[in-house]
Amino acid sequence: MTRTTRRTRRSLQLAGAVTAGLLALSACSSSDDSSSATSDSSSSDKLSGTVTVFAAASLKESFTALGKEFEEAHPGTKVTFSFGGSDSLAASITGGAPADVFASASPKTMKIVTDAGDASGAPATFVRNQLEIATLPGNPDKISSLKDLTGPDLKVVLCDKEVPCGAAAQKALDAAGLKLTPVSYEQDVKSALTKVELKEADAAVVYRTDVHAAGDKVEGVDFPESADAVNDYPIVQLKEAQNSEAAKAFIALVRSSAGQKVLTGAGFLKP
Repeated sequence: MTRTTRRTRRSLQLAGAVTAGLLALSACSSSDDSSSATSDSSSSDKLSGTVTVFAAASLKESFTALGKEFEEAHPGTKVTFSFGGSDSLAASITGGAPADVFASASPKTMKIVTDAGDASGAPATFVRNQLEIATLPGNPDKISSLKDLTGPDLKVVLCDKEVPCGAAAQKALDAAGLKLTPVSYEQDVKSALTKVELKEADAAVVYRTDVHAAGDKVEGVDFPESADAVNDYPIVQLKEAQNSEAAKAFIALVRSSAGQKVLTGAGFLKP
């Protein structure tokens, strides 16, 4: 934080696609009066240093892209990420792990942080996500429904029930009146998907965004019960943030039109 790069609002307006999200910073973070626009612009110009983001594993690809955009728009800043199961990340935060921003895959796991008094302000839902069945390429087992996963010869993987993707999968199974015993419960959605990618499992119930990110390594199968288990994703600045201005700016980018374009392009649903 020894070097500071000053930029004017006019130069930001020429920054291209990223600018659309960053200009939303004033609208998202300003709530005082018209003079705040000037102060927001000034503080935005002065952003520097590292902003540390704890985020659900399913956000890895989209947040990594947004982090690069943020750094390009604010020379002198760096965005570092810790991706994982939302429950584990929440536990780390309440245990004192240093972070500026927390983006969770469910309100339930976010509540762990807010109940502990570790959030600065109220969390805001920025996207939603829906489940999908990931199968081996070509879907050799001809899986077409959630019920098909209960077949005795199939090796199916689920996320742990304490993880948002696991809780959502259980909710979908309950809605369908089905019981499923997986060959393993995984700590986060990426771990569950990896089992299929490595052909250690025939199928996994994951988020459609993860199927999208995996490309031709897996094949996705929609199922109607997923509509009963859509997860809201909240984001919040943390109370002990070491770089609060950069944290606010990153959250503003995520919630901006430019940020939403990246997220919906990855398969997320609008809030």
